[in-house]
Amino acid sequence: MRRLAGLLAVPLLLLSTAACGTEEKGSETAAMTNGLPAITAGAKFGEKPTLAKGEGDPPKELKVNVVSEGKGAVTKKGDALQVNYLGQAWDSTTPFDNSFDRGRPFDLTLGAGQVIKGWDQGLEGQKVGSRVEIGIPPELGYGAQGQGDIKPNATLVFVVDILKATTIPKAASGTEVAQENKDLPKVGTNTDGKAPSLTVPKTDEPAKLVSNYVIEGKGEAVKSTDTLTVQYKGVLWKDGKEFDSSYARGGVPATFQLAGVIPGWSKGLEGKKVGSRVLLVVPPADGYGDQAQGPIPAKSTLVFTVDILAKQ
Repeated sequence: MRRLAGLLAVPLLLLSTAACGTEEKGSETAAMTNGLPAITAGAKFGEKPTLAKGEGDPPKELKVNVVSEGKGAVTKKGDALQVNYLGQAWDSTTPFDNSFDRGRPFDLTLGAGQVIKGWDQGLEGQKVGSRVEIGIPPELGYGAQGQGDIKPNATLVFVVDILKATTIPKAASGTEVAQENKDLPKVGTNTDGKAPSLTVPKTDEPAKLVSNYVIEGKGEAVKSTDTLTVQYKGVLWKDGKEFDSSYARGGVPATFQLAGVIPGWSKGLEGKKVGSRVLLVVPPADGYGDQAQGPIPAKSTLVFTVDILAKQ
């Protein structure tokens, strides 16, 4: 679901409760329900929905309808969510994407900027077990650029089933493990939610992948098929320069499928316990190899500190 994740990445605005046409006469028709396209089939939670084409002018602000309210916890910023969804343009009868056909829910961290603003805002404050319909104006979606089959300045309509929400701890928690090898980087052991220190020694980098506990948690072991929620920081071995960090993006954790990351992460985190802080030293063969990647030069050895906060 890389396409939705790419589509949905933007900063957070306050959720606007104002909506175009909510109380207007004529907002209820065979094709419209409370100002948004009607679900004409598959209306129940868990069923793949079918959406009518929008009628009239689309809402100019974020519009959220609770189709059916669940009985679970209320979602909040920083939660790891698992959802099913279907997305369609306002002026279309054909979905541009949906998770129901793939048979696998979509995972995200709410408020982390992993998805479009309309999702981060529209899903916050909803109860687990709810089905919501969200009308998203262009500025909270893909804007003037569009995305693939989504035209520029398109208003989007999503039906989203909120399957699960996990409250994420702020840091690793467990037993500190001695870091005695002077030839390996040293990682800080603070558990206050701030980025730990990460100091690279002035020695030759190891030729093979290193995956060591810094703090050993007490949770379940990570499996290759899991979706993880983590805090992390990455630096280059050659100069210790930071190239990526979830802490630097407002401290909101990242959520990803372990099978979808570089081999150094998938191999290095598999088998480690939830709640742990792990040092990863990733040689080029398990990282980006001969290809440069943004601020990462080709053939770079990478060093990470990773807090495994939750898994799904």
